[in-house]
Amino acid sequence: MLVLIPNANILLNIFEPANENWNHIKEYLLQDYIVNSTILVLFTGVFSILIGLIPAWLISQYEFPFRDFFKWALILPLAIPPYIGAYTYNGMLNYTGILQTTLRSMGISVNPAYFDIMNSSGAIFIYTIFLFPYVYIITRSFLSKQSASLVEAARTLGKGPLQIFWHVILPISRGAIVAGVSLVILEVLNDYGVVKYFGIPTFSTAIFKTWFSMGDLNSAVRLSALLMVFVFGVLLIENFSRGGKRYSYSTTKVRPISKIKLSGIKAFLVSALCSSIFAIGFLIPTAQLLHWLWLSYAKVLDIDFLILSFNSIFVALFTSILIVVISIIVANTVRISDNIFSKIYSKISILGYSIPGAVIAVGVLLFFLGLDNIIYSGNLVLTSTILMLIFAYIIRFLAIGYNSVESGFDKVGKSFFEASRTLGIGITETFFKVDLPMIKPAISSAFLLSLIEILKELPLTLILRPFNFDTLATKAFEYASDEMIHEAAISSIIIIFICSLAIYGIHKLSVKRGAKNVN
Repeated sequence: MLVLIPNANILLNIFEPANENWNHIKEYLLQDYIVNSTILVLFTGVFSILIGLIPAWLISQYEFPFRDFFKWALILPLAIPPYIGAYTYNGMLNYTGILQTTLRSMGISVNPAYFDIMNSSGAIFIYTIFLFPYVYIITRSFLSKQSASLVEAARTLGKGPLQIFWHVILPISRGAIVAGVSLVILEVLNDYGVVKYFGIPTFSTAIFKTWFSMGDLNSAVRLSALLMVFVFGVLLIENFSRGGKRYSYSTTKVRPISKIKLSGIKAFLVSALCSSIFAIGFLIPTAQLLHWLWLSYAKVLDIDFLILSFNSIFVALFTSILIVVISIIVANTVRISDNIFSKIYSKISILGYSIPGAVIAVGVLLFFLGLDNIIYSGNLVLTSTILMLIFAYIIRFLAIGYNSVESGFDKVGKSFFEASRTLGIGITETFFKVDLPMIKPAISSAFLLSLIEILKELPLTLILRPFNFDTLATKAFEYASDEMIHEAAISSIIIIFICSLAIYGIHKLSVKRGAKNVN
């Protein structure tokens, strides 16, 4: 109910009478919001498939230099929030940036317009290069588990690598590709930092503008409702695009794809491709941020910044723990009960991640304003606390924790649980003595994934943070918005460092699980 009520508030408030602001938006601005959002979603989705699918196939199919490194390093662009990537690349490519400055010092005349990325094309580039790992991770995981018989049968029929990729790998990977690109699209619709910094009018910037600039909650609610319709339309298209198809093994004699060892020019080209993607998506922007950090740390690093960092990390850690605990309770209840109500609980638990942060923020704000009106006679008591922000984080990211924990329960099954219950052990004691030790890797993954997303979250935090409360994400965005990109570097580097460590930790956990499964 707590997950549903804030979102239901948005739908209920649609029926309030429209005001003049909404009439103006509908007549003059709404078309731009729809067109720009559609363009960003469409082209980012296409390019994310291209950049995510190709390395996923190469790493699953071939052995080449540094393959083991690229296997997890190509996930690292997820450690850089798109809005940080946006101001970093703009800083490198603008007139005073390192690229144009270097070219001019070499006597090369350049037209600054060629390097301008503060437009829709630039936003598509930023979204693609920092969000493609969603497609890469899911597709690579799917391909690594495919039976070798499919590829071997195609080779026996005389098909070459490109024909196998086009006629075999691409069709069977369709579900994984669509799942990955759906996450990319949801992240694009959720984003506020990139489109605000680049000056592109979309639904998320419109929600912020109507709420913060106009103080018009009524119009913000209507825009939020339209964005929800847009999101659910994307999800319906994703569902229909699969056409009900499911791909599974038709035999128990399954062998993973045997990797082909590349050598010579082919090995060099594949390694160069992966290196280029890794450099553009992680290495180059991180190196530039480290350089800016060196130039500005003395001005930024003070007691206020340390307090800000502590607050941000503490809230992220505390909320991640709450998400894991709630996920365990719900997932275990669903596993044990196995009835229609438990299935409904599980579907509701993952609803929040499908809804953009700005929409959830408006719904949570309405909910807490209602609580304050009932409990404190209209005084803003709950609405002005960190509790509202943590509550919104839980709604937004509960799906991440729940999916990881549910996956852990699925792998261990119910046989050990049922054996313990047969011996007269209670459900709670069985969980702590039997289930918990077996799902520890899944719990760790749920915690780390939640931590990454909360540290990176911007739109939800900007709307719901208490007065004088900043996080690393909001501080980096504020500096960048004020054209103080050097000062934004230290907040950005801390986010990237923590998220990179968490990604590496998840990779090591998956390697250990894989080794146990093989054994």
